Amino acid sequence: MQTSHPNPAEKPFRIYTPGSLGTAIRHYRHEAGLTQEELAERTGLNRTYLSALEHGVETEQLRRLFRVFKQLGVRMSLDKADW
Repeated sequence: MQTSHPNPAEKPFRIYTPGSLGTAIRHYRHEAGLTQEELAERTGLNRTYLSALEHGVETEQLRRLFRVFKQLGVRMSLDKADW
C-alpha cells in the first residue's frame, strides 16, 4: 500500500502501516524544526523508540491498533492540528 503525503494544500497523511505512520511523524517533526532528541524529550519518550517509530518498526501496540482499525473498517489519518 502506498502512503499519501501531504502536498502544499496540506492533505492529511493516510496511515495504513507502521511505515506510513513513521513517515508522518518524521514529516511533522521536521516541519516543527525539532530533532529526534528534542521531540523525545518533550514527549517523555526514549529517542531510540521515536527513531524506531519513524523507521516504521512495528511495535506490539501498533499491531494491536491496526488490528482494531481493520476490524472496524476504518483508517487513521493525520493532519496538522490548529491548537
